[in-house]
Amino acid sequence: MRMLVSLYHISQYHLFPLITHRWSSLVKMPDCRAACPHAGAGYLPNKPSNKQTSMQVLLAKLKADNKFYAVKVLQKKIILKKKEQKNIMAERNVLLKSLKHPFLVRLHYSFQTSEKLYFVLDYVNGGELFFHLQRERCFSEPRARFYAAEVASAIGYLHSLNIVYRDLKPENILLDSQGHVVLTDFGLCKEGVEPEGTTTTFCGTPEYLAPEVLRKEPYDRTVDWWCLGAVLYEMVYSLPPFYSRDVGEMYDGILHKPLFLPPGKSEAIRSLLVGLLQKDPHRRLGSIADFLEIKNHSFFTPINWDDLYHKRITPPYNPNVRGPADTQNIDPEFTREMVPNSVSQTPDLNASFSSSNAFHGFSFVATEDSFL
Repeated sequence: MRMLVSLYHISQYHLFPLITHRWSSLVKMPDCRAACPHAGAGYLPNKPSNKQTSMQVLLAKLKADNKFYAVKVLQKKIILKKKEQKNIMAERNVLLKSLKHPFLVRLHYSFQTSEKLYFVLDYVNGGELFFHLQRERCFSEPRARFYAAEVASAIGYLHSLNIVYRDLKPENILLDSQGHVVLTDFGLCKEGVEPEGTTTTFCGTPEYLAPEVLRKEPYDRTVDWWCLGAVLYEMVYSLPPFYSRDVGEMYDGILHKPLFLPPGKSEAIRSLLVGLLQKDPHRRLGSIADFLEIKNHSFFTPINWDDLYHKRITPPYNPNVRGPADTQNIDPEFTREMVPNSVSQTPDLNASFSSSNAFHGFSFVATEDSFL
């Protein structure tokens, strides 16, 4: 029955060669940028991987209502080979808990075949923050404040559910068609981290790793506030703090070098960056009252948090999306790729179901989205 339901789900979508976004393994270590992000031609996107690619994201249109969705397709064989099934199930669990927040991507369906896993998510086509930084190099303080506030709101919500995000970076921050933030990619999230709890897994993205993670010490939810500081720094200064093309040198900077804040920015944002990028997690902003400390910082004084949550604040930038199929804000490197035939091919009904046991309970249909 599970296979029949999965086949039915696949048959309900038109798959488009508009977005074929390939990423490498969900455990993103240690894939440092090969060149200075904002020098010369600009911020270099990660290249699609032709080997051991475990994930693709495709644009799909549901035949029943002609609505567009992002379909995240994962290869079970590669996931199992890399022992990442716990990451996938954690992502699924976090997505189920994230339905109630305006700045977190929403899961509509998840289902599986004998070979693949499928997440059907909101299609968000305002572009990655990464993409917009690539084009503009840096943002004004008001614009950076708006994005940082919406991201902080999303992170604070995850923390209230005892979830540590652990992989905040511009690539995982999307803009919707109006210009609001949508946080995505929960593959490195850690569930069950109480306010005083810690975890120890060495994971994340090199440019944004907190010192305690590099030291392989037990760490808590304040790693997310370090990452917020690193992303905010990048938004206003064009590069992550301590950035170097040499990974070892960059790690040394994160661990030992003082934070350098070039002149020309307000005292409020400088104070916030110093607080968030505090190397001692016990002294870091957010270490005591978590999100409340972030909200109450002077940099966010212009923000009405209730208005922000309910999207009553007009975003400082409009992506000018012309329609649900508009891909102008998606890097052409990905939109030029074709949808592989294997994504929509009918799976072999005689294929082994052994891999399904590793993903027991994966399938999900949101009540309001049910068409079965």
